[in-house]
Amino acid sequence: MTAPPARPEPTGPETASVVDVSPFKPALVKAVFRDVTPMHVSRSAAWAAASVTRTVLTEIIDGARRAAAAEARKKLTSGDLLSAIDRNVELEVGTKWYDHSPTFQGLTGVLYDAKGVILPSRKRSRPRKQSAVVGAHRFEAGVKKLLRSQGATAVPAMVRDLDGIASVFLTDLARDAAMVVREGGVNRFGTVTEVTSGEPAPPPLLQDSRRALSARRGDGRTIDRDDILAATTIQLFGGNLRQRALTEAREAAQNTSAG
Repeated sequence: MTAPPARPEPTGPETASVVDVSPFKPALVKAVFRDVTPMHVSRSAAWAAASVTRTVLTEIIDGARRAAAAEARKKLTSGDLLSAIDRNVELEVGTKWYDHSPTFQGLTGVLYDAKGVILPSRKRSRPRKQSAVVGAHRFEAGVKKLLRSQGATAVPAMVRDLDGIASVFLTDLARDAAMVVREGGVNRFGTVTEVTSGEPAPPPLLQDSRRALSARRGDGRTIDRDDILAATTIQLFGGNLRQRALTEAREAAQNTSAG
């Protein structure tokens, strides 16, 4: 009797397909970039940007999970999101979303008139092109997939906030990457890193990221992987989150090129 063929070994994080690198697919990344710039986005740049966004949201979810665990809860709420950001200043990203979310009301300031009466928030007209806020719903499927991969569930309000933060963060990343291409590199940003008292200093910035900051190669019409790395150092001011985001984005782009 012929023995059945051996089943393939399950793939772990190291051997996972590049398709599993991020729940935010290159098509979505390129759609966001098109809202910002007419520049072409290379495949490696799209994967790098998706990876950076995934790293940032994973860190936010992890912080929220710790906040919920402290109260013996499993389902994440918007309060856990605020706690995660309060505990780790590196997570304060996508801040333009804060003005649009009830979760962050009271944190961005309240306007009063001369008699001390609270002024209603100004209504925003719908832009002709999709903005990061209008297009935030595009990230819902990816956010839910990321929550599942982390073994977490969240109330709809927190899913909405994660949608918005991801959309605004990626839009800002696209703008900075386009700026890097236009200016031929980034020279005015230093390498100052904030370190929490009692914690070890993060490792130095990746060597290829330093080169991406000082000068870039390639034409002025294409956003490439190194432009995303440079933009990441602008969006993430320093520390372990930036280092991890750069490392994972670099690996995602390399795996894509090899695949």
